[in-house]
Amino acid sequence: MTTTASRAPLAKPAGRRRPSRPRFNAGRTGAWALLILAIAVSVLPFLWVLRTALSTNNALAGNASSLLPADFTLGAFKRVFGLQTPAEAVAEGGSGAAIDFWVYLRNSVVFSSITTAGAVFFSAMAAYAFARLRWKGRNAVFSLFLGTMLVPPIFTALPNFLLIKNLDLLNTMLGMVLPYVFMTPFAIFFLRQFFLNMSREVEEAAMLDGAKHLRIFFQIVLPNAAAPIATLALLTFIGQWNEYFWPLLVGSQDDVRVLQVGLGVFKSQSPQGAPDWSGLMAATLVSALPVLILFAAFGKKIVNSIGFSGIK
Repeated sequence: MTTTASRAPLAKPAGRRRPSRPRFNAGRTGAWALLILAIAVSVLPFLWVLRTALSTNNALAGNASSLLPADFTLGAFKRVFGLQTPAEAVAEGGSGAAIDFWVYLRNSVVFSSITTAGAVFFSAMAAYAFARLRWKGRNAVFSLFLGTMLVPPIFTALPNFLLIKNLDLLNTMLGMVLPYVFMTPFAIFFLRQFFLNMSREVEEAAMLDGAKHLRIFFQIVLPNAAAPIATLALLTFIGQWNEYFWPLLVGSQDDVRVLQVGLGVFKSQSPQGAPDWSGLMAATLVSALPVLILFAAFGKKIVNSIGFSGIK
């Protein structure tokens, strides 16, 4: 008796699939278009400032639509650093006015550093008190602090000016930094949110060992809050570096005049009536370099720390 083995039918070889073409995504295309537009809007003004700084004032009027420097020169930067004589500046279309760039730069560094250090330190202490200490009326006082964020700074400029004047602190660095050196509402709110999300176990263990709140704040809380404090310090420094109105009111003398106010004075010192645009743009670029360097060095930490959720 013979048996026949059933064979399974051979599978047909699969044909090569044609690579599928990517489908058109209107949403992604629109997002890329908006991103490119945002980059262009952000970068083009900077490139225009650079182009103006590398041009001579005499050639700017005749090449107003050109994106390249008109009559390329580094004379504007030489004027900023005091390496060009008034006669050479006038020959390039400048006003011949001088700017004490290094004095103004020193004043800006001192003003921004002192106000940043004081504001961050006192705000951290206040934020810890609102987050950890229990006292009557805590929430009401915190709400009052947040309410002050709605008051425009121009409303407090006159009372602060009269106070500084009565204290005989006009044209002094102390008078310039006093309104900023203490805690600010935004800084308190920023750090309080982080302190609320920090674990209390380590602090409670330290209290059982006899540690007081001041020791806990300096030895436990501050080290664990290094990232948000560094972010807040950098944001505060950038804001103070760009401050203009208050230093203009209080510091009218060269020995305390900050860089932003000095640029405004330099713009107005033009006997022909037309500002020295090349020199002004060169000074603007140089004044922005410290902030750009800080942001390039710590920009990633800012992005990572703004969306923090605390230590679980």
